[in-house]
Amino acid sequence: MKTHQKGVVIWLLGHSGAGKSTLAQMVARRLEADGYRTLSLDGDVVRAGMNSDLGFSDADRLENIRRVAELCKILLVKDLIVICSFITPMQSHRDLLRKTLGDRYLEVYLECPIAICEQRDVKGLYRKARNHEIENFTGIDSGFEVPTQPDLVIRTALWQADECAEQVYRLAISTQS
Repeated sequence: MKTHQKGVVIWLLGHSGAGKSTLAQMVARRLEADGYRTLSLDGDVVRAGMNSDLGFSDADRLENIRRVAELCKILLVKDLIVICSFITPMQSHRDLLRKTLGDRYLEVYLECPIAICEQRDVKGLYRKARNHEIENFTGIDSGFEVPTQPDLVIRTALWQADECAEQVYRLAISTQS
């Protein structure tokens, strides 16, 4: 274990199916293998537990992000590398994260066309959204604002998962010097 690591939040954002959870797991495993202490927070898992009282209205989405930002602040006290994978569709949400977490917040936008995200959709969420079985689904009937100041943009439709994970890993390691 690294005894003198610096806490940082690496926030992976993008549409459902862009690769957020996959990359978060890959990067966390590699960092842990190198002796770093990490914790991954996945949007689906957090919404199923801690934030199960929230829906997908604009206000609930903002509250979801606000709560996770506060949790990240607590985790940063222990100098963990926190890898978050949340859609985070609005710039105001990302501005809140930057304000709350300061220079320990790194924003990674996973850019991927909706058509590719739909092809990757193992849960059938896009189909359900297009059939009006799910409301307020980002990219279908709820908007997504492209980030204005990400620290890193990864075009996940163009590169293999291990190549994408390598970019996030390098970003994480750059914070440790």
